[in-house]
Amino acid sequence: MNINGTALILYGLALAVGVIVGVLLRKKLVEGNQANIKAQARQIVENAIQEADRLKKEVELQSKEEAYRIKQEVEREIRESKNELKDEQRRLDRKLDEAQNELQVLEKREIGLRERDRQCLAREQAVAAREKELETIIDTQRYKLEKIAGIGRDEAKQLLMDSIESEARMDAAKRLVRIESELKMEADRKGKNILALAISRYAGDYVADKTVSMVPLPSDEMKGRIIGREGRNIRAIEAATGIDIIIDDTPEAVILSGFNPIRREVARLALEQLITDGRIHPARIEEVVAKVTKELEITIREAGEQATFDVGAHGLHVDLINLIGRLKYRTSYGQNILQHSLEVAFLCGVMAAELGLDVKKAKRTGLLHDIGKAVDHEVEGSHAIIGRDLAKKYGEPDDVVYAIGAHHEDQPPKSVLDILVQSADALSGARPGARKEMLQSYVKRLEDLENIANAFNGVDKSYAIQAGRDLRIIVDSQKVRDDEAILMSRDIAKAIEEQLSYPGQIRVTVIREMRAVEYAK
Repeated sequence: MNINGTALILYGLALAVGVIVGVLLRKKLVEGNQANIKAQARQIVENAIQEADRLKKEVELQSKEEAYRIKQEVEREIRESKNELKDEQRRLDRKLDEAQNELQVLEKREIGLRERDRQCLAREQAVAAREKELETIIDTQRYKLEKIAGIGRDEAKQLLMDSIESEARMDAAKRLVRIESELKMEADRKGKNILALAISRYAGDYVADKTVSMVPLPSDEMKGRIIGREGRNIRAIEAATGIDIIIDDTPEAVILSGFNPIRREVARLALEQLITDGRIHPARIEEVVAKVTKELEITIREAGEQATFDVGAHGLHVDLINLIGRLKYRTSYGQNILQHSLEVAFLCGVMAAELGLDVKKAKRTGLLHDIGKAVDHEVEGSHAIIGRDLAKKYGEPDDVVYAIGAHHEDQPPKSVLDILVQSADALSGARPGARKEMLQSYVKRLEDLENIANAFNGVDKSYAIQAGRDLRIIVDSQKVRDDEAILMSRDIAKAIEEQLSYPGQIRVTVIREMRAVEYAK
Protein backbone atom coordinates (compact mmCIF):
# COMPACT_ATOMS: atom_id res chain seq x y z
CA MET A 1 0.00 0.00 0.00
CA ASN A 2 1.37 3.49 -0.96
CA ILE A 3 1.58 6.59 1.28
CA ASN A 4 -1.50 8.39 -0.18
CA GLY A 5 -3.75 5.45 0.62
CA THR A 6 -2.44 5.38 4.18
CA ALA A 7 -3.23 9.10 4.60
CA LEU A 8 -6.76 8.61 3.34
CA ILE A 9 -7.32 5.75 5.79
CA LEU A 10 -6.08 7.86 8.67
CA TYR A 11 -8.25 10.78 7.58
CA GLY A 12 -11.33 8.49 7.40
CA LEU A 13 -10.59 7.07 10.85
CA ALA A 14 -10.36 10.58 12.30
CA LEU A 15 -13.71 11.51 10.76
CA ALA A 16 -15.30 8.31 12.08
CA VAL A 17 -13.97 9.00 15.55
CA GLY A 18 -15.35 12.54 15.36
CA VAL A 19 -18.78 11.32 14.29
CA ILE A 20 -18.94 8.73 17.06
CA VAL A 21 -17.85 11.25 19.66
CA GLY A 22 -20.48 13.70 18.35
CA VAL A 23 -23.24 11.10 18.62
CA LEU A 24 -22.24 10.26 22.17
CA LEU A 25 -22.11 13.93 23.14
CA ARG A 26 -25.44 14.56 21.54
CA LYS A 27 -26.90 11.76 23.58
CA LYS A 28 -25.52 13.34 26.72
CA LEU A 29 -26.98 16.67 25.73
CA VAL A 30 -30.37 15.08 25.65
CA GLU A 31 -29.87 13.68 29.09
CA GLY A 32 -28.08 16.62 30.67
CA ASN A 33 -26.93 20.03 29.86
CA GLN A 34 -27.49 20.20 26.18
CA ALA A 35 -25.89 23.61 25.68
CA ASN A 36 -22.56 22.66 27.20
CA ILE A 37 -22.56 19.34 25.53
CA LYS A 38 -23.14 20.86 22.12
CA ALA A 39 -20.37 23.31 22.69
CA GLN A 40 -18.03 20.52 23.73
CA ALA A 41 -19.15 18.40 20.83
CA ARG A 42 -18.45 21.18 18.36
CA GLN A 43 -15.11 21.72 19.95
CA ILE A 44 -14.28 18.02 19.78
CA VAL A 45 -15.37 17.79 16.17
CA GLU A 46 -13.27 20.81 15.26
CA ASN A 47 -10.29 19.35 17.06
CA ALA A 48 -10.76 16.07 15.28
CA ILE A 49 -10.97 17.79 11.93
CA GLN A 50 -7.84 19.81 12.66
CA GLU A 51 -5.99 16.68 13.78
CA ALA A 52 -7.06 14.89 10.62
CA ASP A 53 -5.83 17.78 8.48
CA ARG A 54 -2.53 17.80 10.32
CA LEU A 55 -2.06 14.04 9.82
CA LYS A 56 -2.96 14.39 6.18
CA LYS A 57 -0.33 17.07 5.66
CA GLU A 58 2.33 15.01 7.43
CA VAL A 59 1.55 11.94 5.34
CA GLU A 60 1.68 13.97 2.13
CA LEU A 61 5.03 15.42 3.16
CA GLN A 62 6.49 11.99 3.93
CA SER A 63 5.23 10.63 0.64
CA LYS A 64 6.89 13.45 -1.26
CA GLU A 65 10.20 12.87 0.56
CA GLU A 66 10.07 9.13 -0.11
CA ALA A 67 9.29 9.72 -3.78
CA TYR A 68 12.23 12.12 -4.05
CA ARG A 69 14.60 9.61 -2.41
CA ILE A 70 13.51 6.82 -4.75
CA LYS A 71 14.00 9.10 -7.72
CA GLN A 72 17.57 9.93 -6.57
CA GLU A 73 18.45 6.21 -6.16
CA VAL A 74 17.07 5.34 -9.58
CA GLU A 75 19.05 8.12 -11.21
CA ARG A 76 22.23 6.98 -9.40
CA GLU A 77 21.79 3.37 -10.55
CA ILE A 78 21.21 4.56 -14.11
CA ARG A 79 24.43 6.58 -14.01
CA GLU A 80 26.41 3.60 -12.65
CA SER A 81 24.99 1.29 -15.34
CA LYS A 82 25.94 3.79 -18.04
CA ASN A 83 29.48 4.01 -16.65
CA GLU A 84 29.85 0.21 -16.57
CA LEU A 85 28.60 -0.05 -20.14
CA LYS A 86 31.14 2.54 -21.23
CA ASP A 87 33.99 0.64 -19.47
CA GLU A 88 32.92 -2.66 -21.04
CA GLN A 89 32.76 -1.01 -24.45
CA ARG A 90 36.30 0.31 -24.02
CA ARG A 91 37.58 -3.16 -23.01
CA LEU A 92 35.92 -4.77 -25.98
CA ASP A 93 37.40 -2.18 -28.31
CA ARG A 94 40.88 -2.79 -26.85
CA LYS A 95 40.57 -6.58 -27.23
CA LEU A 96 39.36 -6.16 -30.79
CA ASP A 97 42.42 -4.08 -31.61
CA GLU A 98 44.70 -6.71 -30.05
CA ALA A 99 43.00 -9.50 -31.99
CA GLN A 100 43.44 -7.62 -35.23
CA ASN A 101 47.15 -7.11 -34.48
CA GLU A 102 47.63 -10.81 -33.69
CA LEU A 103 45.80 -11.76 -36.87
CA GLN A 104 48.18 -9.60 -38.89
CA VAL A 105 51.20 -11.20 -37.21
CA LEU A 106 49.84 -14.69 -37.90
CA GLU A 107 49.25 -13.83 -41.53
CA LYS A 108 52.86 -12.68 -41.83
CA ARG A 109 54.11 -15.91 -40.18
CA GLU A 110 51.97 -18.02 -42.49
CA ILE A 111 53.47 -16.29 -45.50
CA GLY A 112 56.98 -16.97 -44.10
CA LEU A 113 56.18 -20.64 -43.42
CA ARG A 114 54.88 -21.14 -46.93
CA GLU A 115 58.12 -19.70 -48.28
CA ARG A 116 60.16 -22.03 -46.04
CA ASP A 117 58.08 -25.04 -47.12
CA ARG A 118 58.79 -24.20 -50.71
CA GLN A 119 62.51 -23.93 -50.01
CA CYS A 120 62.56 -27.17 -48.03
CA LEU A 121 60.76 -29.00 -50.81
CA ALA A 122 63.34 -27.74 -53.29
CA ARG A 123 66.17 -28.89 -50.99
CA GLU A 124 64.58 -32.32 -50.50
CA GLN A 125 64.33 -32.76 -54.22
CA ALA A 126 67.97 -31.79 -54.58
CA VAL A 127 69.02 -34.17 -51.79
CA ALA A 128 66.99 -37.02 -53.29
CA ALA A 129 68.68 -36.47 -56.62
CA ARG A 130 72.09 -36.43 -54.89
CA GLU A 131 71.27 -39.66 -53.01
CA LYS A 132 70.35 -41.40 -56.24
CA GLU A 133 73.62 -40.26 -57.72
CA LEU A 134 75.58 -41.49 -54.67
CA GLU A 135 73.76 -44.86 -54.71
CA THR A 136 74.73 -45.29 -58.34
CA ILE A 137 78.37 -44.49 -57.52
CA ILE A 138 78.34 -46.85 -54.48
CA ASP A 139 76.81 -49.69 -56.51
CA THR A 140 79.49 -49.20 -59.15
CA GLN A 141 82.28 -49.23 -56.57
CA ARG A 142 80.79 -52.24 -54.74
CA TYR A 143 80.61 -54.16 -58.02
CA LYS A 144 84.24 -53.37 -58.73
CA LEU A 145 85.28 -54.41 -55.17
CA GLU A 146 83.31 -57.68 -55.33
CA LYS A 147 84.91 -58.41 -58.68
CA ILE A 148 88.39 -57.73 -57.29
CA ALA A 149 87.80 -59.68 -54.00
CA GLY A 150 86.00 -62.58 -55.60
CA ILE A 151 83.21 -62.73 -52.92
CA GLY A 152 79.73 -61.25 -52.75
CA ARG A 153 78.42 -58.56 -50.42
CA ASP A 154 76.31 -60.88 -48.24
CA GLU A 155 79.15 -63.36 -47.93
CA ALA A 156 81.60 -60.63 -46.87
CA LYS A 157 79.11 -59.28 -44.36
CA GLN A 158 78.64 -62.76 -42.88
CA LEU A 159 82.39 -63.31 -42.60
CA LEU A 160 82.80 -59.98 -40.84
CA MET A 161 79.94 -60.68 -38.41
CA ASP A 162 81.32 -64.15 -37.63
CA SER A 163 84.75 -62.71 -36.93
CA ILE A 164 83.37 -59.97 -34.66
CA GLU A 165 81.10 -62.44 -32.84
CA SER A 166 83.99 -64.85 -32.23
CA GLU A 167 86.18 -62.09 -30.84
CA ALA A 168 83.32 -60.79 -28.67
CA ARG A 169 82.66 -64.28 -27.27
CA MET A 170 86.31 -64.77 -26.48
CA ASP A 171 86.57 -61.39 -24.75
CA ALA A 172 83.34 -62.04 -22.84
CA ALA A 173 84.58 -65.47 -21.69
CA LYS A 174 87.88 -64.02 -20.48
CA ARG A 175 86.10 -61.20 -18.71
CA LEU A 176 83.57 -63.60 -17.18
CA VAL A 177 86.33 -65.83 -15.82
CA ARG A 178 88.13 -62.83 -14.37
CA ILE A 179 84.95 -61.44 -12.79
CA GLU A 180 83.99 -64.84 -11.33
CA SER A 181 87.47 -65.23 -9.86
CA GLU A 182 87.35 -61.77 -8.30
CA LEU A 183 83.84 -62.33 -6.96
CA LYS A 184 84.80 -65.68 -5.42
CA MET A 185 87.83 -64.13 -3.72
CA GLU A 186 85.78 -61.19 -2.44
CA ALA A 187 82.89 -63.41 -1.32
CA ASP A 188 85.27 -65.77 0.47
CA ARG A 189 86.95 -62.87 2.24
CA LYS A 190 83.69 -61.22 3.28
CA GLY A 191 82.21 -64.55 4.35
CA LYS A 192 85.18 -65.27 6.60
CA ASN A 193 84.99 -61.78 8.09
CA ILE A 194 81.26 -62.16 8.81
CA LEU A 195 81.72 -65.60 10.39
CA ALA A 196 84.62 -64.39 12.50
CA LEU A 197 82.65 -61.34 13.60
CA ALA A 198 79.62 -63.47 14.48
CA ILE A 199 81.74 -65.84 16.58
CA SER A 200 83.50 -63.01 18.37
CA ARG A 201 80.28 -61.08 19.07
CA TYR A 202 78.46 -64.12 20.43
CA ALA A 203 79.80 -64.48 23.96
CA GLY A 204 77.25 -66.89 25.43
CA ASP A 205 78.50 -69.30 28.05
CA TYR A 206 77.80 -72.91 27.26
CA VAL A 207 78.16 -76.14 29.17
CA ALA A 208 77.44 -79.47 27.52
CA ASP A 209 74.33 -81.01 29.03
CA LYS A 210 73.53 -84.69 29.56
CA THR A 211 70.23 -86.42 29.92
CA VAL A 212 70.23 -87.84 33.44
CA SER A 213 69.66 -91.60 33.30
CA MET A 214 70.71 -92.59 36.82
CA VAL A 215 68.70 -92.00 40.01
CA PRO A 216 70.65 -92.05 43.30
CA LEU A 217 69.18 -94.00 46.22
CA PRO A 218 69.59 -93.27 49.95
CA SER A 219 70.46 -96.94 50.52
CA ASP A 220 70.43 -100.30 48.77
CA GLU A 221 67.36 -101.27 50.79
CA MET A 222 65.36 -98.86 48.63
CA LYS A 223 65.91 -101.15 45.63
CA GLY A 224 63.70 -103.80 47.23
CA ARG A 225 60.96 -101.28 47.91
CA ILE A 226 61.14 -100.07 44.30
CA ILE A 227 60.80 -103.65 43.06
CA GLY A 228 57.93 -104.37 45.46
CA ARG A 229 56.25 -107.64 46.27
CA GLU A 230 56.60 -109.97 43.29
CA GLY A 231 57.83 -106.96 41.28
CA ARG A 232 54.49 -105.13 41.21
CA ASN A 233 55.98 -101.69 41.99
CA ILE A 234 58.62 -101.75 39.27
CA ARG A 235 56.06 -103.06 36.76
CA ALA A 236 53.67 -100.23 37.75
CA ILE A 237 56.42 -97.61 37.25
CA GLU A 238 57.41 -99.05 33.88
CA ALA A 239 53.79 -99.25 32.75
CA ALA A 240 52.99 -95.69 33.86
CA THR A 241 56.12 -94.08 32.36
CA GLY A 242 57.08 -96.36 29.46
CA ILE A 243 60.68 -96.46 30.74
CA ASP A 244 62.69 -99.55 31.69
CA ILE A 245 64.16 -99.47 35.20
CA ILE A 246 67.42 -101.40 35.47
CA ILE A 247 68.35 -102.47 38.99
CA ASP A 248 71.80 -104.04 38.97
CA ASP A 249 74.81 -104.22 41.23
CA THR A 250 75.46 -100.47 41.01
CA PRO A 251 75.53 -99.34 44.64
CA GLU A 252 72.80 -96.97 45.76
CA ALA A 253 71.57 -96.20 42.24
CA VAL A 254 69.12 -97.40 39.59
CA ILE A 255 69.38 -96.79 35.85
CA LEU A 256 66.55 -95.52 33.64
CA SER A 257 66.56 -96.75 30.06
CA GLY A 258 64.29 -95.33 27.39
CA PHE A 259 64.46 -93.67 23.99
CA ASN A 260 61.95 -90.87 24.69
CA PRO A 261 63.71 -88.11 26.70
CA ILE A 262 60.43 -86.67 28.04
CA ARG A 263 59.29 -90.00 29.40
CA ARG A 264 62.73 -90.58 30.88
CA GLU A 265 62.52 -87.22 32.67
CA VAL A 266 59.02 -88.03 33.96
CA ALA A 267 60.29 -91.35 35.29
CA ARG A 268 63.29 -89.71 36.96
CA LEU A 269 61.23 -87.01 38.69
CA ALA A 270 58.50 -89.45 39.73
CA LEU A 271 61.01 -91.93 41.12
CA GLU A 272 62.80 -89.20 43.08
CA GLN A 273 59.50 -88.04 44.61
CA LEU A 274 58.52 -91.60 45.49
CA ILE A 275 61.89 -92.21 47.15
CA THR A 276 61.60 -88.98 49.13
CA ASP A 277 58.00 -89.69 50.15
CA GLY A 278 58.69 -93.33 51.03
CA ARG A 279 55.20 -94.51 50.04
CA ILE A 280 55.76 -96.78 47.05
CA HIS A 281 52.77 -98.79 45.81
CA PRO A 282 50.91 -98.94 42.44
CA ALA A 283 48.17 -96.44 43.33
CA ARG A 284 50.68 -93.94 44.67
CA ILE A 285 52.93 -94.49 41.64
CA GLU A 286 50.12 -93.64 39.20
CA GLU A 287 49.20 -90.56 41.23
CA VAL A 288 52.81 -89.26 41.35
CA VAL A 289 53.42 -89.96 37.64
CA ALA A 290 50.27 -88.02 36.69
CA LYS A 291 51.28 -85.12 38.92
CA VAL A 292 54.86 -85.05 37.59
CA THR A 293 53.58 -85.21 33.99
CA LYS A 294 51.43 -82.10 34.49
CA GLU A 295 54.29 -80.27 36.21
CA LEU A 296 56.68 -81.19 33.41
CA GLU A 297 54.22 -79.91 30.79
CA ILE A 298 54.18 -76.56 32.60
CA THR A 299 58.00 -76.56 32.77
CA ILE A 300 58.21 -77.36 29.04
CA ARG A 301 55.81 -74.54 28.13
CA GLU A 302 57.71 -72.06 30.34
CA ALA A 303 61.03 -73.10 28.77
CA GLY A 304 59.58 -72.56 25.28
CA GLU A 305 58.14 -69.17 26.22
CA GLN A 306 61.44 -68.07 27.76
CA ALA A 307 63.34 -69.13 24.64
CA THR A 308 61.00 -67.22 22.32
CA PHE A 309 61.24 -64.19 24.61
CA ASP A 310 65.06 -64.30 24.61
CA VAL A 311 65.17 -64.47 20.81
CA GLY A 312 62.32 -61.99 20.23
CA ALA A 313 60.29 -64.45 18.12
CA HIS A 314 56.77 -63.23 18.81
CA GLY A 315 53.52 -64.66 17.46
CA LEU A 316 54.57 -68.33 17.41
CA HIS A 317 51.85 -70.96 17.56
CA VAL A 318 51.28 -72.42 21.04
CA ASP A 319 52.15 -75.93 19.84
CA LEU A 320 55.43 -74.67 18.39
CA ILE A 321 56.29 -73.07 21.74
CA ASN A 322 55.64 -76.40 23.48
CA LEU A 323 57.85 -78.21 20.94
CA ILE A 324 60.64 -75.70 21.58
CA GLY A 325 60.32 -76.39 25.31
CA ARG A 326 60.63 -80.15 24.63
CA LEU A 327 64.08 -79.52 23.14
CA LYS A 328 65.27 -78.79 26.68
CA TYR A 329 65.29 -82.55 27.27
CA ARG A 330 66.84 -83.46 23.90
CA THR A 331 70.61 -83.79 23.39
CA SER A 332 72.92 -84.52 20.47
CA TYR A 333 76.46 -85.65 21.26
CA GLY A 334 75.96 -84.21 24.75
CA GLN A 335 74.90 -80.81 23.39
CA ASN A 336 71.51 -79.61 24.65
CA ILE A 337 69.33 -78.92 21.59
CA LEU A 338 67.47 -75.99 23.16
CA GLN A 339 70.73 -74.23 24.02
CA HIS A 340 72.05 -75.11 20.56
CA SER A 341 68.92 -73.59 18.94
CA LEU A 342 69.28 -70.38 20.96
CA GLU A 343 72.93 -70.17 19.99
CA VAL A 344 72.10 -70.67 16.30
CA ALA A 345 69.39 -67.97 16.56
CA PHE A 346 71.81 -65.41 17.98
CA LEU A 347 74.50 -66.27 15.42
CA CYS A 348 71.97 -65.93 12.58
CA GLY A 349 70.92 -62.53 13.96
CA VAL A 350 74.50 -61.25 14.10
CA MET A 351 75.30 -62.37 10.54
CA ALA A 352 71.98 -61.06 9.20
CA ALA A 353 72.70 -57.65 10.75
CA GLU A 354 76.09 -57.55 9.01
CA LEU A 355 74.47 -58.41 5.65
CA GLY A 356 71.60 -55.94 6.07
CA LEU A 357 68.91 -58.66 6.23
CA ASP A 358 65.87 -59.07 8.47
CA VAL A 359 67.41 -59.81 11.88
CA LYS A 360 64.13 -60.90 13.53
CA LYS A 361 63.34 -63.38 10.77
CA ALA A 362 66.89 -64.78 10.89
CA LYS A 363 66.65 -65.30 14.67
CA ARG A 364 63.21 -66.89 14.31
CA THR A 365 64.52 -69.35 11.71
CA GLY A 366 67.59 -70.18 13.82
CA LEU A 367 65.43 -70.94 16.85
CA LEU A 368 63.13 -73.24 14.84
CA HIS A 369 65.77 -74.97 12.66
CA ASP A 370 65.97 -78.12 14.85
CA ILE A 371 62.30 -78.19 15.90
CA GLY A 372 61.96 -81.56 14.17
CA LYS A 373 64.20 -83.15 16.80
CA ALA A 374 61.41 -82.66 19.34
CA VAL A 375 59.42 -85.42 17.61
CA ASP A 376 61.97 -87.22 15.40
CA HIS A 377 61.76 -90.29 17.67
CA GLU A 378 58.02 -90.41 16.95
CA VAL A 379 57.97 -89.59 13.21
CA GLU A 380 59.92 -91.21 10.37
CA GLY A 381 62.29 -89.07 8.33
CA SER A 382 65.05 -86.49 8.64
CA HIS A 383 64.60 -83.98 11.45
CA ALA A 384 65.06 -81.13 8.94
CA ILE A 385 62.13 -82.33 6.81
CA ILE A 386 60.04 -83.04 9.92
CA GLY A 387 60.78 -79.53 11.21
CA ARG A 388 59.89 -78.03 7.82
CA ASP A 389 56.52 -79.78 7.83
CA LEU A 390 55.81 -78.69 11.42
CA ALA A 391 56.66 -75.05 10.68
CA LYS A 392 54.44 -75.09 7.58
CA LYS A 393 51.61 -76.71 9.57
CA TYR A 394 51.68 -73.97 12.21
CA GLY A 395 51.69 -71.05 9.75
CA GLU A 396 55.32 -69.93 9.59
CA PRO A 397 56.41 -67.80 6.56
CA ASP A 398 57.43 -69.71 3.42
CA ASP A 399 61.08 -68.56 3.49
CA VAL A 400 61.41 -69.64 7.14
CA VAL A 401 59.86 -73.03 6.33
CA TYR A 402 62.22 -73.57 3.40
CA ALA A 403 65.31 -72.56 5.39
CA ILE A 404 64.43 -75.12 8.10
CA GLY A 405 64.19 -77.89 5.49
CA ALA A 406 67.43 -76.82 3.79
CA HIS A 407 69.74 -76.45 6.80
CA HIS A 408 71.19 -79.96 6.19
CA GLU A 409 70.74 -79.70 2.39
CA ASP A 410 67.81 -82.12 2.29
CA GLN A 411 66.61 -79.57 -0.24
CA PRO A 412 68.94 -77.19 -2.13
CA PRO A 413 69.39 -73.73 -0.58
CA LYS A 414 67.98 -70.92 -2.66
CA SER A 415 68.26 -67.80 -0.48
CA VAL A 416 70.77 -66.06 1.79
CA LEU A 417 68.65 -67.02 4.80
CA ASP A 418 69.15 -70.72 3.99
CA ILE A 419 72.94 -70.27 3.92
CA LEU A 420 72.89 -68.27 7.17
CA VAL A 421 71.09 -71.05 9.04
CA GLN A 422 73.49 -73.68 7.65
CA SER A 423 76.51 -71.60 8.68
CA ALA A 424 75.20 -70.82 12.17
CA ASP A 425 74.29 -74.49 12.73
CA ALA A 426 77.79 -75.56 11.72
CA LEU A 427 79.39 -72.91 13.94
CA SER A 428 77.35 -73.96 16.98
CA GLY A 429 77.74 -77.71 16.49
CA ALA A 430 81.32 -77.93 15.24
CA ARG A 431 83.09 -75.44 17.49
CA PRO A 432 85.42 -76.92 20.13
CA GLY A 433 83.65 -78.09 23.27
CA ALA A 434 80.15 -77.98 21.82
CA ARG A 435 79.70 -81.70 21.34
CA LYS A 436 81.27 -84.75 22.88
CA GLU A 437 82.49 -87.71 20.92
CA MET A 438 85.51 -89.92 21.33
CA LEU A 439 88.23 -89.08 18.83
CA GLN A 440 88.89 -92.73 18.03
CA SER A 441 85.24 -93.48 17.21
CA TYR A 442 84.96 -90.29 15.17
CA VAL A 443 88.04 -91.11 13.07
CA LYS A 444 86.95 -94.73 12.77
CA ARG A 445 83.55 -93.69 11.41
CA LEU A 446 85.17 -91.46 8.76
CA GLU A 447 87.51 -94.29 7.72
CA ASP A 448 84.61 -96.71 7.49
CA LEU A 449 82.69 -94.31 5.26
CA GLU A 450 85.60 -94.00 2.84
CA ASN A 451 86.29 -97.76 2.90
CA ILE A 452 82.67 -98.56 2.05
CA ALA A 453 82.82 -96.20 -0.92
CA ASN A 454 86.24 -97.42 -2.13
CA ALA A 455 84.97 -101.02 -2.17
CA PHE A 456 82.75 -100.25 -5.18
CA ASN A 457 84.14 -100.85 -8.67
CA GLY A 458 85.02 -97.69 -10.59
CA VAL A 459 85.59 -95.46 -7.54
CA ASP A 460 88.75 -93.40 -7.93
CA LYS A 461 88.74 -91.33 -4.69
CA SER A 462 86.39 -90.75 -1.77
CA TYR A 463 86.32 -88.02 0.88
CA ALA A 464 84.28 -87.90 4.09
CA ILE A 465 83.70 -84.20 4.84
CA GLN A 466 81.42 -82.02 7.00
CA ALA A 467 82.19 -84.08 10.13
CA GLY A 468 81.07 -87.24 8.36
CA ARG A 469 77.74 -85.83 7.17
CA ASP A 470 78.79 -85.61 3.52
CA LEU A 471 80.58 -88.29 1.46
CA ARG A 472 82.05 -87.12 -1.85
CA ILE A 473 83.00 -89.88 -4.33
CA ILE A 474 84.95 -89.32 -7.55
CA VAL A 475 84.56 -92.12 -10.10
CA ASP A 476 86.50 -93.02 -13.25
CA SER A 477 84.53 -91.66 -16.20
CA GLN A 478 85.85 -94.47 -18.43
CA LYS A 479 84.41 -97.17 -16.15
CA VAL A 480 81.20 -95.56 -14.84
CA ARG A 481 78.50 -93.99 -17.02
CA ASP A 482 76.08 -91.28 -15.91
CA ASP A 483 73.19 -93.67 -15.26
CA GLU A 484 75.53 -96.02 -13.38
CA ALA A 485 76.67 -93.12 -11.16
CA ILE A 486 73.07 -92.59 -10.04
CA LEU A 487 72.70 -96.27 -9.14
CA MET A 488 76.09 -96.23 -7.40
CA SER A 489 75.05 -93.36 -5.08
CA ARG A 490 71.97 -95.34 -4.02
CA ASP A 491 73.97 -98.57 -3.48
CA ILE A 492 76.61 -96.81 -1.37
CA ALA A 493 73.94 -95.08 0.74
CA LYS A 494 72.24 -98.44 1.33
CA ALA A 495 75.57 -100.06 2.30
CA ILE A 496 76.25 -97.26 4.81
CA GLU A 497 72.80 -97.74 6.36
CA GLU A 498 73.40 -101.48 6.75
CA GLN A 499 76.99 -101.38 8.05
CA LEU A 500 77.32 -98.22 10.18
CA SER A 501 75.59 -96.57 13.14
CA TYR A 502 75.58 -92.78 12.95
CA PRO A 503 73.47 -89.81 14.11
CA GLY A 504 71.34 -87.85 11.68
CA GLN A 505 71.92 -88.56 8.00
CA ILE A 506 74.80 -88.77 5.50
CA ARG A 507 74.61 -87.33 2.00
CA VAL A 508 76.34 -89.40 -0.71
CA THR A 509 77.48 -87.46 -3.78
CA VAL A 510 78.96 -89.29 -6.79
CA ILE A 511 80.98 -87.03 -9.11
CA ARG A 512 81.74 -88.08 -12.69
CA GLU A 513 83.45 -85.75 -15.12
CA MET A 514 85.20 -86.02 -18.47
CA ARG A 515 88.30 -83.90 -19.01
CA ALA A 516 89.89 -83.34 -22.42
CA VAL A 517 93.51 -82.11 -22.28
CA GLU A 518 95.71 -81.19 -25.23
CA TYR A 519 98.99 -79.33 -25.43
CA ALA A 520 99.85 -76.66 -28.00
CA LYS A 521 103.41 -77.10 -29.29
